[in-house]
Amino acid sequence: MPRIVVASGKGGTGKTTIATSLALSLDSSRTLLIDCDVEAPNAHLFLQPRLERREEVGMLIPEVDAPRCTACGRCAEVCAYHAVVVIGKRVLVLPQLCHGCGSCAYNCPEQAIRERLDVMGVLEAGPTPSGVCFARGMMQVGEAMASPIIRQLKRWAGDGTSACRQAAQAGLHPDASSDGQPIVILDAPPGVSCPVVETLRGADFALLVTEPTPFGLHDLRLMVDVTRELHIPAGIVINRDGVGDGQVEAYCAAVDLPVLLRIPLERSIGEGIARGEPLVAIRPAYVASFQQLYACVESILMETER
Repeated sequence: MPRIVVASGKGGTGKTTIATSLALSLDSSRTLLIDCDVEAPNAHLFLQPRLERREEVGMLIPEVDAPRCTACGRCAEVCAYHAVVVIGKRVLVLPQLCHGCGSCAYNCPEQAIRERLDVMGVLEAGPTPSGVCFARGMMQVGEAMASPIIRQLKRWAGDGTSACRQAAQAGLHPDASSDGQPIVILDAPPGVSCPVVETLRGADFALLVTEPTPFGLHDLRLMVDVTRELHIPAGIVINRDGVGDGQVEAYCAAVDLPVLLRIPLERSIGEGIARGEPLVAIRPAYVASFQQLYACVESILMETER
């Protein structure tokens, strides 16, 4: 099952534009798009899904049963994140530091620690009018960590070998076929921080969106370093082609990165995207271009496996 992450080193490069149009250009009966930008998801603006499933998501945070607790300090000793502290005869839990690993509850000799779900956001999923399976996560305002939500979103959405079959069984896509490999497209958050790394984890290919400017080149270099550290093959999409200079092209040639698609800087495209129209609706000819892009990705993956 091809798992393609669409990513960029910064926001505003057209990452979601590329991810949604790629999904709309492929076989909808086996395509699943996961919007992993849980802090500011916006792929739904282009795909208009009917969100039929909803589930709260979060981390298990420890709670101390004071009457049973002897303040032995074992919980604080095993906490790698210093989220549990013992002051005198009191045990305090700092939820902002907790990573939900469960070590404190597991190691408590008095079994005085239980875990409760600290809700961090919601997961939503449903079919789009085009037939693409869609899922997204939305982090609550004020939460500090997006990675746990992304991790659970990928699992919940069926980021596995039977992704679209699971979606069909759950009612996400009544016409999903059991034949053929599911295609999973993950729209990553911007940047190169932990949420992006979590989105890339387990991916087969990274489609890196950039623009031909000095800023675009700088952020592309950072993104390429991340994908190579994770040993994920990558290809480039140059958005707003025709502005800036040729440094991005020269860099891609120097580091042997294929440029798989170019989207020109055109006012009509920008106006359509501002209205919430997918690129392939504004320029239907790009359907064939995205299909060719996907064929190139498949070819690169076949070469990588040899």
